[in-house]
Amino acid sequence: MRIAVLSETDGAETRVSATPETVKKYKSLGADVVVQAGAGAKAGIPDAEFEAAGASVATTAGDALKDADIVLKVRRPAEGELTGVKPGALVIAIMDPYGQEAALKALADAQVSAFAMELMPRITRAQVMDVLSSQANLAGYRAVIDGSAEYGRAMPMMMTAAGTVPAARVFVMGAGVAGLQAVATARRLGAVVTATDVRPAAKEQVESLGAKFIAVEDEEFKQAETAGGYAKEMSDAYKAKQAELVASHIAKQDIVITTALIPGRPAPKLVSRAMVESMKPGSVIVDLAVERGGNCELAQAGQVVEHNGVKIVGHLNVPGRLAASASSLYAKNLYAFVETLVDKETKALAVKWDDELVKATCLTRDGAIVHTAFQPTA
Repeated sequence: MRIAVLSETDGAETRVSATPETVKKYKSLGADVVVQAGAGAKAGIPDAEFEAAGASVATTAGDALKDADIVLKVRRPAEGELTGVKPGALVIAIMDPYGQEAALKALADAQVSAFAMELMPRITRAQVMDVLSSQANLAGYRAVIDGSAEYGRAMPMMMTAAGTVPAARVFVMGAGVAGLQAVATARRLGAVVTATDVRPAAKEQVESLGAKFIAVEDEEFKQAETAGGYAKEMSDAYKAKQAELVASHIAKQDIVITTALIPGRPAPKLVSRAMVESMKPGSVIVDLAVERGGNCELAQAGQVVEHNGVKIVGHLNVPGRLAASASSLYAKNLYAFVETLVDKETKALAVKWDDELVKATCLTRDGAIVHTAFQPTA
């Protein structure tokens, strides 16, 4: 069994899909691991460390792919990147499949079995494979660090002989994994923290971290969560009431962090131009949903823009701004999944195609798109 670890072709991607630690684990599963030269460079992992862990280093992607049974990546392979891959190989990555019909067809045409790690079901046995949570956790932390770096004042209250510096007011919109980590990080830095979310369960979680919960708590709010634990799309009437409450609250905040995403859909617009203009000059908005269109009307992907003295931070690939930590967690997520696909006795691939983890994540197989959510429409 041969596992190929490819470099990322996207210039904004700093993460890598394996670490020396997971290479050793793959070796113990009976696999030969081949890492493309330079794959870990942006995450601070030189080729020599992979070699010391037992991997061999291939000069090109083609050399790494040769005879590979499993191909590991962070992002979906770009066009032509899988040239030379053997039919039936497993390609495992964050595939970003929504609205990507041509890319899915290319994976099917390459005759690979493609698995999207972000479609992993949120069940107990798959928690260790949950890439959305592992990466969002780091994004929430980094959002606070980025926000405080752009904010021209101190975060905690400081009492000095020259006078008192008030604590920064931080408002987190969306209390999922990223939002809760942002709340916890802002609290650790000494800010006065509030948070909002459409899911009722979030209130208790926010309050348990020492922050205040802000929401219109009506009947619709009490039903606003899917069976899978995700936020539901709210009615226009609820959105209007919530926007009114949030608008008055945002005007008093120093740093606003937005984290709201709906799987497979554009990010909901939560912060309007008028809300930005109501904030004090020197305030900061960090938009973690900028790659999906942004929660803030004025956010621009990959840029820090200023409007009326308010900075709006729209960094791309926020987990990748902590490349070493993000790679370490992502690589462990991948290993935990790959381990379920290998027969421990024969040390060979033994994919159980009816396993719920496989069915939930497998996009293509035997030259066809097999995932029910992404079937091509005639």
